[in-house]
Amino acid sequence: MPAQSEPYEAPAIVTFAKELEWRRTQAGLSKKELAEKLGFADSYVGQVELRKNLPSEEFAAALDTFFKLDGLFIRLLDRINDTRHLAILPPGFTEYLGYERKASHLRVFSTNLVSGLFQTEAYSNTVISAIMGSESARLVAERMERKAIFEREDAPHTFLVLDENVIHRNVGGADIMREQLGYLFEVARRPQTQLQVVPYKSGYHAGLAGSFALLSFEDGPDVAYTESSGEGILLKQRDRIALQAVTWDLVQGHTLSVEESLAMIQDAMEKL
Repeated sequence: MPAQSEPYEAPAIVTFAKELEWRRTQAGLSKKELAEKLGFADSYVGQVELRKNLPSEEFAAALDTFFKLDGLFIRLLDRINDTRHLAILPPGFTEYLGYERKASHLRVFSTNLVSGLFQTEAYSNTVISAIMGSESARLVAERMERKAIFEREDAPHTFLVLDENVIHRNVGGADIMREQLGYLFEVARRPQTQLQVVPYKSGYHAGLAGSFALLSFEDGPDVAYTESSGEGILLKQRDRIALQAVTWDLVQGHTLSVEESLAMIQDAMEKL
């Protein structure tokens, strides 16, 4: 598996990496020296220790053999596999979910796919199973559970903007996509919810750089979360939040009215 730019945050991966680093330093070995003794590339040892790559079963077994352990690293790897659905989450996303549950206002822009918070189960399963295969069920269930925020007494004011690309991208086939577009109509009918579309005719706009969400709270500063090319970043710095808010305003300046947006979604449904 290729290394990623940001470290994995899943606790099981952190534990494996820390145990590896401790065992290696106690043995007085550099990453390169340990790699040579195990028969692995020193870059791979470094990537696992820095949590930028996942350990393989062969690597875990080699560590147990070299350090004369009773299957410790294999057991740690089993724990990673048991919680593997967390390992693929972009950096910062788990923390973002904590904020999402408390937000009083949501501003969400989607450029390629319907944002997870507004997906149907079938649409979500199509997207997630492409990455996770047979292990996708748990992630899909957790994604569906996020919708509970809209059942709160103080449900958040929600502003959802979709690039037109989102409603025309046929994800999972006509039936799944038709259901998804129908669900967007349900979303638009919720109290305190507004849904709009940025049409193709707008040409280039600031939102094409990537999907993002801005969260506001009754008793705390705003946060933002951006995604692009499978990478996610949680933003808390005031200057970066301010720039993201400007991007939101620029994107919304290109949107159709609510009525025009729903008419476009209806047309897309009829053409499936």
